[in-house]
Amino acid sequence: MEVSRIRALRGPNLWSRHTSIEAIVSCADGECDLDGLPGYEARLRNLFPEMGFLKPEGHHGTISLAHALELAALGLQSSAGCPVTFSRTSATIEKGVFQVVVEYTEEKVGRLAFDLAVDLCTAALEERNFDLADALARLRELDEDVRLGPSTGSIVQAAVARGIPFRRLTEGSLVQFGWGSQQRRIQAAETDLTSAVAESIAQDKELTKNLLRAAGVPVPFGRSVTDAEDAWAAAQEIGGLVVVKPRDGNQGKGVAVKLRSREEVMAAYTVAAEISDDVMVERYLPGHDYRLLVVGSKLIAAARRDPPLVIGDGVRTIRQLVEHVNSDPRRGVGHATSLTKIRFDEIALATLTKQGYEADSVPPKGKRVILRNNANLSTGGTATDVTDDVHPEVAERAIAAAKNIGLDICGVDVVCDSVLEPLEAQSGGIVECNAAPGLRMHLQPSYGKGRPVGEAIVGNMFAPGENGRIPVVAVAGTNGKTTTVRLTAHLLGVTGKRVGMTNSDGVYVGARRIDTGDCSGPRSARNILMHPDVDAAVFETARGGVLREGLAFDRCDVAVVTNIGMGDHLGLSYISTVEDLAVVKRVIVQNVAPHGTAVLNAADPMVVRMASACPGSVLFFAADEHNPVLATHRVQGHRVVFVDEDAIVAAQKDREFRIPLAQIPLTRNGTISFQVENAMASIAAAWALGIDPETIRAGVATFVNDAATAPGRFNVFDYKGATVIADYGHNPDAILALVQAVESIPAKRRSVVISGAGDRRDEDLRRQTQILGDIFDEVVLYQDLCQRGRADGEVLALLREGLTQAKRATEVLEIRGEFLAIDTAFAKLQPGDLCLVLVDQVEEALEHIARRIAEA
Repeated sequence: MEVSRIRALRGPNLWSRHTSIEAIVSCADGECDLDGLPGYEARLRNLFPEMGFLKPEGHHGTISLAHALELAALGLQSSAGCPVTFSRTSATIEKGVFQVVVEYTEEKVGRLAFDLAVDLCTAALEERNFDLADALARLRELDEDVRLGPSTGSIVQAAVARGIPFRRLTEGSLVQFGWGSQQRRIQAAETDLTSAVAESIAQDKELTKNLLRAAGVPVPFGRSVTDAEDAWAAAQEIGGLVVVKPRDGNQGKGVAVKLRSREEVMAAYTVAAEISDDVMVERYLPGHDYRLLVVGSKLIAAARRDPPLVIGDGVRTIRQLVEHVNSDPRRGVGHATSLTKIRFDEIALATLTKQGYEADSVPPKGKRVILRNNANLSTGGTATDVTDDVHPEVAERAIAAAKNIGLDICGVDVVCDSVLEPLEAQSGGIVECNAAPGLRMHLQPSYGKGRPVGEAIVGNMFAPGENGRIPVVAVAGTNGKTTTVRLTAHLLGVTGKRVGMTNSDGVYVGARRIDTGDCSGPRSARNILMHPDVDAAVFETARGGVLREGLAFDRCDVAVVTNIGMGDHLGLSYISTVEDLAVVKRVIVQNVAPHGTAVLNAADPMVVRMASACPGSVLFFAADEHNPVLATHRVQGHRVVFVDEDAIVAAQKDREFRIPLAQIPLTRNGTISFQVENAMASIAAAWALGIDPETIRAGVATFVNDAATAPGRFNVFDYKGATVIADYGHNPDAILALVQAVESIPAKRRSVVISGAGDRRDEDLRRQTQILGDIFDEVVLYQDLCQRGRADGEVLALLREGLTQAKRATEVLEIRGEFLAIDTAFAKLQPGDLCLVLVDQVEEALEHIARRIAEA
């Protein structure tokens, strides 16, 4: 067995809506049917007992080693605690070659699981050992390392529940919610509403106290100190028990409480000074440690935090008791679990010393032994939910503290005997305000019920009914995609929206191109969705991007499929037939939002069949008003778009609006049939988005299809009285459409300049020149700059073969170089002639044509 390619499908894809690992797996003859490998399944199950059945009861098909690999990769992730359920293995047209697809929740974990699964399956084949425990430990460790922590994860889960899309911007906790101009961002429990000034204030504990004191919020008395002697002096000024802590610390690091003697204070200063150059000494407030979570202007949750402790049993030492407590599966290292392991370090040992214990002391049964004086969960403390007990005045003080600091999310630390009474009535106070507070004590408290803090944070970022989405249109098909994308984007722009667009010649925000090249894949689409100045997005969705990585979005408002034709990269990535191609193009239809619309070509049977896969509504378009599919759809009360004599008509039941073809310059008064189809698709998409008819009329009338706005899309020039048409048509169906358009334009003599892409099938290359040879007098062949794996001259030979039975072409020239080929054709043009240039390097060729026209 050999794995030759592994891809991460990061969005909805050919196989499912799940993020998945896709691999090409080649099996030897004896590995294609496990029935030919006696004892293999038993050996595999012995190595991995939790693995699912290779042959479910009642299954009579053939199971290969690739199927075993699929189930192993899925099972290993599942056994490691990853919530994955989907997997699939599909045979390709090549004997012994399979596509294996396995869901993942974290890409790195999915890739590691696949590697381990290969090792597992090979171990069973070679009858050797496989360390399952180590494999699962590696997967769990990696998963814990890369997945979102509990605080960020709770916010993401709340956003997903509201239908808000999200994207992790880093491997850490920086997450984007929503798209384009509607997006918001968080970093753990900080949002883009959290100002740097407020965070800076919260980090400065003395400044925080001064601001809160000025606002009438009770805080403990204290001050900053410069050295250990000054710390002792401050303690004497305060009198009684004191707290020594870093001025800008967090998570309880370097904090020492209930200090009275000179030695204790000076030792605590030394520890705190290692954390921060600025150290504070303040009055110790007796009572419990509470954390109150304020989001916006509301108290959302409250918890009492208790310091880490063990309870003696009269038998075990304190060290053994700590080990026992830390064996609780809820306790881990870091923040991934609901509780953290108790740190048995120097601070713990010093705390024991104050109580008269050592690490190996055996406390009496029932004796509570404190291991730290602070109650932070990060050092092993516990939390008890007290949200329902908080007195209204205590809540008011916490909200006032957050407002005075300026934090939209604030963890307010309160010390008092009870939150049932106002702070002033019990000498309680607010000791700290924290930006980016940890949420797990409220999500999964040690005792009491968890609180929906993630929902509260999302609710503070997005108003009721908002989901952070912008209108998204996806366009797929063999031909017409780019023009449909451009016209649809133009129609959206006429409404006043700032439109982001991706297509095969670049990425655009409004009229500005921000990237060049073929940008019809998911990476470019994600960049548009991340751009803060985009109010709506229109994406050309090419076959290759869907196969390589899936879609860039979870769902779209409108999916347009223009047509399915021959020659669109058939034979690549196991897409061998037009039926295979239709399945790929159908992916955008399958991921239309329930409120959205699929705009489908009623004249293409394969496109029509996609209607049943659409979760939303369907709008059919066709040039023929009497097309059976379109007519039936209209009778059923659904929306349709068609051509009636000299106008495009959009109709539903007895309501319709008409746009004369003469008012759509793109169609050249309706003479260019494929542009009429592109116009219908775009008008239908705009109508589906709710754009009013008058705006659509204005939009199609002002859309200019020239080399600047739609490069390589039937750009028409005048050269010394001859008509020159430049187009990027590069498959038989596109060339058929171009031929129909060219035949509608009068010409004395016709010539064509053409090359072919090396990654097309031989028959598709021949078919292109077969079509052209029947209506053009002269054919100028040139070799592309990139032959895409073909030998030198191989493409030219195939193109020439297509001309052997040409009905009209009497002259065939072979030229090396696109620009020289254009010049050769131009040199023979006379007034009244027509020349079709099928460009390869779109921008460069158009610039060359423009120069020649300027020179003329």
